[in-house]
Amino acid sequence: MTKYGSFPGARPRRLRTSPAMRRMVAEHRLHPADLILPAFVREGISEPVPLAAMPGVVQHTRDTLRKAAVEAVAAGVSGIMLFGVPEDAKKDAAGTAGTDPDGILQVAIRDVRAEVGDDLVIMSDLCLDEYTDHGHCGVLDTAGRVDNDATLERYAEMAQVQADAGVHVVGPSGMMDGQVGVVRDALDRTGHEDVAILAYTAKYSSAFYGPFREAVGSSLRGDRKTYQQDPANLRESLRELALDLDEGADMVMVKPALPYLDVLAKLAEAVDVPVAAYQISGEYAMVEAAAEKGWIDRDKAILETLTGIKRAGANMILTYWATEVARGL
Repeated sequence: MTKYGSFPGARPRRLRTSPAMRRMVAEHRLHPADLILPAFVREGISEPVPLAAMPGVVQHTRDTLRKAAVEAVAAGVSGIMLFGVPEDAKKDAAGTAGTDPDGILQVAIRDVRAEVGDDLVIMSDLCLDEYTDHGHCGVLDTAGRVDNDATLERYAEMAQVQADAGVHVVGPSGMMDGQVGVVRDALDRTGHEDVAILAYTAKYSSAFYGPFREAVGSSLRGDRKTYQQDPANLRESLRELALDLDEGADMVMVKPALPYLDVLAKLAEAVDVPVAAYQISGEYAMVEAAAEKGWIDRDKAILETLTGIKRAGANMILTYWATEVARGL
């Protein structure tokens, strides 16, 4: 090999020579405060119910949910996103359990707020799918289609009861047109100006939601392709982003995370509000299943996926590993 002085003079490997060096020059760092824990609370159970497709994740009782919230605070996690799972007998076409002040989600919000106060940002899923007997995110019209504007009226009611229960942030996740504006108006009209909105701006119709439907006891018939985004589209997300910001979103989110890192990066470049990404149930299940088979190193894979989401532009990451990872960090 021909020598040209000290060629090569530029050796990027010099900055990879030791753990201390790599740590010093790292461009992105995970921190416990980046993490939000999604949690399910189920009505009418006396013991937590493990989820077969999500090893390590459970449907909580009210008591174990409070404990999980305390553990999240101790680990340095910033927030908890709550999902309510009502008894099947309480599901109906309008999802009325979702707007009952004594419904499971509203009770859970009050429980967690009483337990941890403002030490944890308490977030709530604002959607009807857990509470409808047909499993869709809104009410249906006479032809069996999701009625966008009738659903918005229900979301306005949900926003009020969740805010009354003490939530800090609502997460309208149904992908109805105009949902952020309607929720913002409902919160402001009822004296809840300080309750923030985490907009599910780019929520895709994904194959990776499968385990989540077990987690919330979904009664879904059909699919959600008429309201969730088409996986083929990116520019559409920017249109959704502009609408959500114009309607008053305080934070925006991409869901799922890993299959849509390009979308996440585009949104992060375009906004001056915090950006979240949701590492969803199917992403979690794939890592856990491969690790159980011995095909990958579980802990390293978890950190690599989360770092990738952070590198793509997420300020906040919803992940079922939040408390575990935060403890390790």
